[in-house]
Amino acid sequence: MVDLKKIQTLDQLVPQQPAKVKQPDLGTGPSFKETLSNVGGMKPQNMIQGNPGLAKAAEGVKFSNHAIERMKTRGISYSPEDITKLQDAISRAAAKGSKDSLVLMNDSALIVSVKNNTVVTVMDKNALKENVFTNIDSTVVI
Repeated sequence: MVDLKKIQTLDQLVPQQPAKVKQPDLGTGPSFKETLSNVGGMKPQNMIQGNPGLAKAAEGVKFSNHAIERMKTRGISYSPEDITKLQDAISRAAAKGSKDSLVLMNDSALIVSVKNNTVVTVMDKNALKENVFTNIDSTVVI
């Protein structure tokens, strides 16, 4: 320990040798790609597999991972006709110059990034109560 009363120059406060930093061992364990492929859960493309009508309708509209999680936890699903209506609603919002829109459909609400053609989140009628929607510039009711 340095006695502060005996310090005469700034050089006495600077350590003579830098402390050694332990480097992590990066050579072991699975790669990021392997880890990502092993992550469980439903992938967006799996939601429309086996349903050609839904696959065709969903070509334009995408669902974020967050929206898929909300759909699973809240038990929300959409028919191919619903996806077609959603795509039409997004197209109408885009025609009006919207960037982020609230789409009210059936008993659910969807927050959609119009410019990315992506459903950001989904709520059922129970989650809608006393909720404030921010950062949206339009609402489409279908």
